[in-house]
Amino acid sequence: MVASASSMTSVPAVASQRTRAIAPTNSADVLQQIEKLKALRSLFQRLFPQRIASDFTVVVATYNGADRIGKVLDCLRHQIGTGDISWEIIVVDNNSTDATAVVVQRYQNSWPRNIPLRYVFESQQGAGYARQRGTRVASSPLIGYLDDDNLPWLNWVRSAYRFGQCHPNIGVYGSRIRGKFSTSPPPHFERIAAFLALTDRGPKPIPYRPEAKILPPGAGLVVRRQAWLDNVPEERTLAEPFGDREAGEDLEVVLRIQRAGWPVWYNAHMWMYHDIPAQRLTREYLLKLFKGIGLSRYHTRMLSLSPWKRPLMVVPYALNDVRKIVRHIGCYRQQVVTDTVAASEMMLYLASLVSPFHSWYRMCRRKLTQW
Repeated sequence: MVASASSMTSVPAVASQRTRAIAPTNSADVLQQIEKLKALRSLFQRLFPQRIASDFTVVVATYNGADRIGKVLDCLRHQIGTGDISWEIIVVDNNSTDATAVVVQRYQNSWPRNIPLRYVFESQQGAGYARQRGTRVASSPLIGYLDDDNLPWLNWVRSAYRFGQCHPNIGVYGSRIRGKFSTSPPPHFERIAAFLALTDRGPKPIPYRPEAKILPPGAGLVVRRQAWLDNVPEERTLAEPFGDREAGEDLEVVLRIQRAGWPVWYNAHMWMYHDIPAQRLTREYLLKLFKGIGLSRYHTRMLSLSPWKRPLMVVPYALNDVRKIVRHIGCYRQQVVTDTVAASEMMLYLASLVSPFHSWYRMCRRKLTQW
């Protein structure tokens, strides 16, 4: 049966009328409908945070941070340029015994309704476990990690999100971090500043190249969630304490993602401050810090190598540590005992030298415990 000319032309005519009936008549109507959809998305994201995906997640790990977490949340409350970003904040309470939960709840009661502020409790002690927990419950493809002493600048969220959108091939990128000191740091502190998560590599974004053996700190780090889930195991060697403190868990995460082929970058536009109290600048604290970092060196060095190369590189790394020790003593002489910074560097080299034996001992002890 052949349709008549009138019936053939009537179908598009009716469709055109229906299209005009449901389509906005001008750009103002389009913008109005977009704003309504954004409002609905924010509402549903707040009501069902684990089901409605957001664009960006900030994970704040804290342990007994009742006196510190408020400063971080105040910085996040006043972020600018986020009107077109759907983002959330997850505070991961890492087994605190103080009033951290009460402080977060007080902020939740007065928090902007379009930005979900969630509270999660992680009972297993360790910053690595807290970040792992935050990663699992996050609802966005990009996650920025802050500690409870990190103070992001007004446009940190905006800069972090935009960088990730403009560079979808980059798996990890770090912030530009300066110290906020409650007291003057020791002389020559700039030599060890990077070990306290202070990183200023200039005003332009640059890559962390694998051959340079330099990586960004965990504070202010942004990671693609899928890159973490695909490459970082839940049980990690460096999530456990080394010496008297934790050391290296952030580095292990970045190394695993980098080895999987994801580029790692420094984003100069992600400004933030690291609040460093006087206690962290004492000789006692710095020696413990550098001992822990040194003892974790064997594991982080091996992670950056192919499995077949690892046995071959133990002796060259040890000889290089001996060279650093001899050179350090020759350069600073008695200052390796009397000067805080020189003594911290010496502790790092000595602990790095014995790190293979420390790691092997830990491995054997773990196997004996399992038996």
